[in-house]
Amino acid sequence: MKKSITYFENPGEENTDELIKLVIDRLNYSKIKYIAVASVTGKSILKLIKELENSYEGNLKDLKIINVSHHAGFKKDNELEIDDETRLKLEKKGIITYVGSHALSGVGRGISNKFGGVTPVEIIAATLRMFSQGIKVCGEISIMLADSGLIPVGENIIAIGGTGKGFDTATILTPANMTKVFDMKFHEIIAIPLP
Repeated sequence: MKKSITYFENPGEENTDELIKLVIDRLNYSKIKYIAVASVTGKSILKLIKELENSYEGNLKDLKIINVSHHAGFKKDNELEIDDETRLKLEKKGIITYVGSHALSGVGRGISNKFGGVTPVEIIAATLRMFSQGIKVCGEISIMLADSGLIPVGENIIAIGGTGKGFDTATILTPANMTKVFDMKFHEIIAIPLP
């Protein structure tokens, strides 16, 4: 079996449009029903939805797309980075926005920030970042969504993430719950930035 991987020269949002095209192309030749997307403000997922409406050859009603944003307080106490207007736009398109603690940092990062050292989940996150920030994000959001019951474990999904803003990484993976994190499997990389 031969499959191609797209390598972006630089990480970041400059790759968003191309990554969306690559994901839709891969989706058109698969039986994948779930897409996990990390879009903090919702700007990038709105682009994805628009392109899916124009270019996806299947029935959009057969896809379950879930957005993941940062938890409240990530940047500023008690505040979310996705606004209510954007969440409502997504809901009207049938897209849930999940907001919750990061699976690969969460309370562990709070402990490290206060007392120093590193927690085991931070080691997992750092290991995934050896491939790219986006690979870490793809794995992390899949754990979060599996734990919330929004995506199934044991079934291939497409996960989309990035570095900072926008999209630069997409994978096909099998999610796992937090309690069985090492059952998560990365099957394919659709696109990734060069280190």
